[in-house]
Amino acid sequence: MNGNDTPYGKLRQRHLRFGWSTLLVFAALGAALEVLHALKLGLYLDVGNETRRLMWRLAHAHGVLLGLVNVAFALTLAHLRESPPPRPEPASACLVAATCLLPLGFLLGGAFVAGGDPGPLVLLVPLGIPLLLATLWWTARSLR
Repeated sequence: MNGNDTPYGKLRQRHLRFGWSTLLVFAALGAALEVLHALKLGLYLDVGNETRRLMWRLAHAHGVLLGLVNVAFALTLAHLRESPPPRPEPASACLVAATCLLPLGFLLGGAFVAGGDPGPLVLLVPLGIPLLLATLWWTARSLR
């Protein structure tokens, strides 16, 4: 019996794959930030680039954390209450969208800093927050 034969098996596999892939991408971003720091590149370390440094560190941290949340969501699917059966698809879609919007908003906001302020794409972050909160609410409510 493989994982796809269980209730929500395909969704579980999707979030495991997406979560681990997200962890890989944002752990690699963290490694790249360490390299920028080690090479003492002004693009990253100059005092005038403090906003960029903060935004990129927030992108790394949120990306890694949301990758772990996706893995936790996948593992949680096996513990959903049985009656009435919850529909995890909307929560799944919200989680995937939040996982994309939050770290990308920080990353792109830091890429286009103007006068100490993050670029306009940081506005992706507040779009992702209610999606993440909706997923967390649904998940907590749907457990046995």
